Amino acid sequence: MAGRPHAPKPYGFGTQTGALREWSEAVERLSSSRNYWLGTVRPDGRPHATPVWAVWVEDALYFDGHPDTRWNRNLAANPELCVHLESADEVLILEGRAESLNTDALLAQKIVEEWQRKYGQFSPDPAGGGINRFRPRTARAFKSNLSDATRWEFGGSS
Repeated sequence: MAGRPHAPKPYGFGTQTGALREWSEAVERLSSSRNYWLGTVRPDGRPHATPVWAVWVEDALYFDGHPDTRWNRNLAANPELCVHLESADEVLILEGRAESLNTDALLAQKIVEEWQRKYGQFSPDPAGGGINRFRPRTARAFKSNLSDATRWEFGGSS
């Protein structure tokens, strides 16, 4: 479901008259972005942000990293996650829950093929070594003038 972002009145999101953004535009950005900024929470409550490589496959973001990384340890303790794309003039922020999993062979093949197409190196092992899957619960997008500010809500538990 698409609508305007929730924010205090002075931000003016509820008064914008521009058209809402299309989710297909967000999917294109999720598919083509090179770096994805993860926002996690340390066990003591302090925030942690880091960029990772990832691929968008079958309506989910897949990324991997060594289990000892700060962000992976944070997700093990608290799987709530915020993902932000790099951009000079457009904002796309997603919130949801990450899950670590081993995939079936067919999905693993799709993830590795997309990873190789995009990065050409360091492919994950989603069927054997595990990978993180993130499906957004909400997403927000807008350009600098806010006239197209859009918020999406998705079903499901993540």
